[in-house]
Amino acid sequence: MIKKIAIVGPESTGKSTITKLLAKHYGTLWVSEFARYYCAALTSPCTMQDEINMFHGQVALEESVLAITEKDLIFCDTTFLTVKIWSDEMLGETAQLVLDALPERTYDLYLLLDIDLPWQEDPLRDFPHMREHFLSVWHKELKALGANYVLINGIEDRLQNAITAVDHFLGQV
Repeated sequence: MIKKIAIVGPESTGKSTITKLLAKHYGTLWVSEFARYYCAALTSPCTMQDEINMFHGQVALEESVLAITEKDLIFCDTTFLTVKIWSDEMLGETAQLVLDALPERTYDLYLLLDIDLPWQEDPLRDFPHMREHFLSVWHKELKALGANYVLINGIEDRLQNAITAVDHFLGQV
């Protein structure tokens, strides 16, 4: 059974960087964030259909990595729980197929990245003033799922804190 560790959190918390570094550290594969590529191509405001497309795209990316890995561990640069959070915030609701899939497609561990890193401007980031709000939403959503999660903070020691959490989860500490 392949263990899946998801790196999640508000915008500009280092999710993509930490995901790649963890995969390298543990010598395994990682799943990129489908929504980043999808949103970069959008020419109009995001719709519910776009959110559904991002859900399907994230699941497909994850399935493709699971199909080719020879390791017993992968890291996921976010999950489609992000679709729920953004849909709720931007559209006021989430598609039922996303809600139905949440308890079905679980992760063994979530690393929730804290908002203690400085904000980095990016054309795909929207809410520098709402980081505390979104961190609170992430806590609420992970608790609602009964998820096993650890808050990862630190600027200089963020990667080491993430490695320690993963080692602890894997029983290596």
